[in-house]
Amino acid sequence: MKQGKNSLNHDSNDLIDSADSKNQGNHDNHKNQGSDNMKGWEVKKLGEVCEISTGNANTEDAVENGEYAFFDRSKIIKKSSSYLYDCEAIIIAGEGQTFLPKFYYGKFNLHQRAYAIFNFNKSVSIDYAYKYLIHFHKYFEEVAVGATVKSLRLRHFQDLPIPLPPLQEQQRIVAILDEAFAAIAKAKANAQQNLQNAKELFESYLQGVFENKGEGWEEKTLGGICYLSAGGDVPKDNFSKTKTSKFQIPIYANGEKNDGLFGFTNIAKIIKPSITVSARGTIGFTVKRLESFFPIVRLVVVTPKNLNDLDLTYLEYSLKKIDFKHSGSSIPQLTVPMIKEYSFPFPPLKTQQTIVQKLDALNTETKKLESIYQQKINDLEELKKSVLQKAFSGELKMEKELV
Repeated sequence: MKQGKNSLNHDSNDLIDSADSKNQGNHDNHKNQGSDNMKGWEVKKLGEVCEISTGNANTEDAVENGEYAFFDRSKIIKKSSSYLYDCEAIIIAGEGQTFLPKFYYGKFNLHQRAYAIFNFNKSVSIDYAYKYLIHFHKYFEEVAVGATVKSLRLRHFQDLPIPLPPLQEQQRIVAILDEAFAAIAKAKANAQQNLQNAKELFESYLQGVFENKGEGWEEKTLGGICYLSAGGDVPKDNFSKTKTSKFQIPIYANGEKNDGLFGFTNIAKIIKPSITVSARGTIGFTVKRLESFFPIVRLVVVTPKNLNDLDLTYLEYSLKKIDFKHSGSSIPQLTVPMIKEYSFPFPPLKTQQTIVQKLDALNTETKKLESIYQQKINDLEELKKSVLQKAFSGELKMEKELV
């Protein structure tokens, strides 16, 4: 068992996960950064100021009800019935894509392809080192080896340069960062809640529209008023990932990215205005399609039988409110027979169009609010990166300058 110099025995609530902060500089530049503000600082290699080692456990050593935390290569913290370390440590997976550090106090087990950084010299604050590694985690992405699965070696940790001010200055930096991060986290939580509230406002109004039925409304099944079909295979001999002079007709698959755009072909399988419903993996994502297209991979296509009594946008909103039931335990799936009996309120055409106008107006305002709150969240992430950049360039001054 490996003991840290200041070993603590805390439970899993003492875990502090790092935020996804991006590095703003290159690891070769630290000796020259903020030279006027870094008097008394020195740059050392990480391996000179602490111990760095891998564990000896395997993935199958994880147990559901283990007493101790178990860190492997995944983002999820698992459980183990035994422990190898009893200390405060910075933990970084040795394989992956982002190599974000975790900070843990207490007893834990470690995978053989994960690294523990612990037992720092008395002149180095582990809190300072942890925050530095949050700021500088892009270094690991740059030096990792491997074409498909990126891997880190012990030397990548040992050779990492770390700028070290006097211990008292490290502690001052940590205190300011803790206060700044707390304020940023609170502001971000508020922005995220406002973003969620904006989405729920529209969803609530949408649900109310279909619950408060008026005169002349009928309940009709999807299969009764629409033709339903499912996408097939990619037309391999008539396919391009990009739009060309020959291939101009979009191919749509399941998924939300780029509204499901997969590529282009010269074959138009669906030529009438329709709604597509994602039916594999991502379930229920609906998009209105006004131009001819080619559906693939079981993408469900809903085409009105008569647009003279069914507004296409009204149909789209109707489908958006449905909580589709699906099959498949590993990969969720939706089929035409499963949805053709779904029913929804069917008012006269003019009423449909009035409802659409109101929903469109509210949707536009909701999207504006969502954009504002999302930008606020993005700005807070950038602020966090800026604060970290200042901290390790000797430019961090007073707390009130930060937030």
